Order: sequence, then structure tokens, then C-alpha cells
Amino acid sequence: MKPGSKYYPLFDHLRHCGQAECVLTFDEIEALLGTPLPKSARERKNWWSNRDTPTALQAGAWVGAGYHVHGIDIPAQTAGFRKFESQYQIQQKDGKIIWQQDAIRALRKHMSLTQMEFAEQMGVRRQTVSEWENGVYEPDRSTSKFFELLAKHAQFEIPPPEEL
Repeated sequence: MKPGSKYYPLFDHLRHCGQAECVLTFDEIEALLGTPLPKSARERKNWWSNRDTPTALQAGAWVGAGYHVHGIDIPAQTAGFRKFESQYQIQQKDGKIIWQQDAIRALRKHMSLTQMEFAEQMGVRRQTVSEWENGVYEPDRSTSKFFELLAKHAQFEIPPPEEL
């Protein structure tokens, strides 16, 4: 989420909230934004979906800040946001990440990129990223090496397995 975009103040508020759950009234959200919410936000729950797409700019605010909407109360005009923690099964061998679907998705999310943005960084189609993340096929060896470089640059690390 870029500073200056319409929903950036909500993103910034949630990012600095420091709470696992946050409930805001629609009026509080409008005060943060400095502009009224669209009529559909006050009338339809689906406006508050967690779809992180280029056309759902509002969802980019809370998803980008690490939250999902977990409760919309249209009559009370409140929105509940809950911090989400993604659980990935990232495998390692000899201290190195095995670049399979969960590791690729976790790296992309760590970099706060959409599949399209990640695909542009990788020099592949968005569909290719989707296929990696859904386990349709695994990246080749040279692509895995590029993931290693990206991960190092993005300071993406997973903790070593706990000692038994």
C-alpha cells in the first residue's frame, strides 16, 4: 500500500495498532480516511471481503497490514479486524529451503507482493507463480537459486528446527 492512496491511513492505523483484534466503527474509519466510505461499504458485507486484488483497494489496506476482516456488523456500523498468522510447511535440507509451494507463497507474502508483482520480479507469468503456489509443478534448479537470492535480499529466514 502506497502512501497517498485512499486507504493508506487505514493500512497505517492497523499496521501500528499492535493488537491481535481491532474493532472500528465506520465513522472512525471515515475519520482516518478523511473521506466517506462508499455507500456499498455501509450496506453490503461483501465490500469488506478479504480478497486482495487490484480492484479491491480497500482489502489491500487490511490484508497488507496483516489483518483479515472477521466481523462486519452492518446495523451497528462496525468492522472487526483480526491479525492473521499464516502457517506454512516449509521444508529444509542441509539448512537450505526446499522451494516448494508453501515456501514460495511465504516468500511472496513476506515481500508483500501480489502474484502479478512477484511474477514480474521473477520474469515469469502470473499463472506460473500460481502453479508453483498450488503445487502444479515445482521450479527448476536455476529458479530455486534465484529464490535463494530473493530470500536473502528480502531477509526471509525460517527458524531452524527445534532440538528434540
